[in-house]
Amino acid sequence: MTYDIASIRARFPALDSGVAFFDGPGGTQTPRPVIDAVAGAMAAPLSNRGRLTAGELNADRIVTGARAALADLLGAAPGDVVFGRSATQLTYDLARALAKTWAPGDEVVVTRLDHDANIRPWTQAAEAAGAVVRWADFDPESGELAAADIEAVLTGRTRLVAVTAASNLIGTRPPVAEIAELVHAAGALLHVDGVHHTAHAAVDLGLLGADTYVCSVYKLLGPHLGVLAGAPGLLEELRPDKLLPSSDAVPERFELGTLPYELLAGARAAVDFLAGLGDGGAGTGTRRQRLLRSFAALEGHENVLRARIESGLARLPGLTVHSRAADRTPTLLMTFEGRDAADAYRFLAERDIAAPAASFYALEASRRLGLADAGGLRIGLAPYNDTSDVDRLLEGLAGFLGV
Repeated sequence: MTYDIASIRARFPALDSGVAFFDGPGGTQTPRPVIDAVAGAMAAPLSNRGRLTAGELNADRIVTGARAALADLLGAAPGDVVFGRSATQLTYDLARALAKTWAPGDEVVVTRLDHDANIRPWTQAAEAAGAVVRWADFDPESGELAAADIEAVLTGRTRLVAVTAASNLIGTRPPVAEIAELVHAAGALLHVDGVHHTAHAAVDLGLLGADTYVCSVYKLLGPHLGVLAGAPGLLEELRPDKLLPSSDAVPERFELGTLPYELLAGARAAVDFLAGLGDGGAGTGTRRQRLLRSFAALEGHENVLRARIESGLARLPGLTVHSRAADRTPTLLMTFEGRDAADAYRFLAERDIAAPAASFYALEASRRLGLADAGGLRIGLAPYNDTSDVDRLLEGLAGFLGV
């Protein structure tokens, strides 16, 4: 198993700009095969799905191909994969559908660690249904969210727990499988926000114990598209609002309006590209097997780069790193003594280094860390980063700090 970073980088046209991209948690750059797949779908005959014309058949093949690809990525069945505009939109749709089954006095659990897209849809749906919202906290010193933190707020009235598989702000990866056992023992459902996690590690819905799971393809080298996967049979039980003539079959029941076929073609291409990261695209086995090997190789590559960054940061004065959990993604949030993180963002941007500063919609986590709504400077790795990127970043930060 190899990770040929030079070959991988050569397939990303955006890297020709000379920018060192550390903004992957907000959206990755796009490899040429994905760009070509989107363009190819739009250049070929295309119309609404059907079984007669070339355009209809192309659309149908694109949809079924994308479902199969995302199912392989998530360890799910193709029939349990739903597409939407974004993970946020899909979470709102799911929350409204589930809230139809809630009664006043039922309880919903959210966490302080999560992105707002895994908090507000649930709290707003709970308010509309008369359900009670209970909050699970995390330790701001260690950045850890333990299973015990979830267990502390579970009751016999808990209907749903929403938790992140990885914090997009500080990278913390809670023990989701352990949390799932506690949630299911309480008779509740577990919804997992996998938007940040899916970009860095192999996913298996069955092993995680997630009843529903969302991710975003544009965090995975693909186009702007959201994906929801459900546990077998669960989506059959839900009744979302939909148009009368639209299909009531799952998963189409949850897909409102015509799907963006060109983006689905890009999504499949992105998964195929990911499956080739560990073997140069020439590996053997099923796509799922190749994805597992590729993510193992990717984790190894990113761990080496993260260690290089952390070693460099440790030598810089006046800098605090807030990413401290034992198990976390290669994502580092930092603040500067007496300096505004937004100033560091601008300083680096002027040197073609993309490392933004904000709370990145993780408002509750930013506030819990004592950073108010400002957050900090976030460094996030992606499959195309290399040691030269890292060295430029460290030199840039040293320049900002005047050392």
